[in-house]
Amino acid sequence: MSEEKVGNLKPNQENVNVTVRVLETSEPRTIQTKNGPRTISEAVVGDETGRVKLTLWGNLAGKVKDGMVVKIENAWTSVYKGKVQLNAGNRSKINEANDGEVPPADQIPTNEPEAPYVPQRRSYGRRNYSKGFGGRRREFEEEEE
Repeated sequence: MSEEKVGNLKPNQENVNVTVRVLETSEPRTIQTKNGPRTISEAVVGDETGRVKLTLWGNLAGKVKDGMVVKIENAWTSVYKGKVQLNAGNRSKINEANDGEVPPADQIPTNEPEAPYVPQRRSYGRRNYSKGFGGRRREFEEEEE
């Protein structure tokens, strides 16, 4: 199982494994999502390559405390306001790790992984049905008799 470094995180990664120090935490709170209310908490975590905002979803909300060193398995990344963010949810695991694996808080750089700007194309309400329902075009050959 390979581990990523915070400074190398890219947008929309899945199955991310990192060992990080928790630098700041927030209290759990409930937010409204398109799937209904969800409990989250947020933290800033980092390693020797940088720091990143971590959102903890559901049962993991509030699980980390300032100063802890944790190994996060099966997390994923997203982008918010041009910054890569790390997320951990019901399929992720968080366990305390050896304090010596990550530098002390005052030695963690302040840089954050950034997402390259990709302009969003607007459809203005029209849907693109050109691909059909299968997602890929099927070609059929006519049989000759």
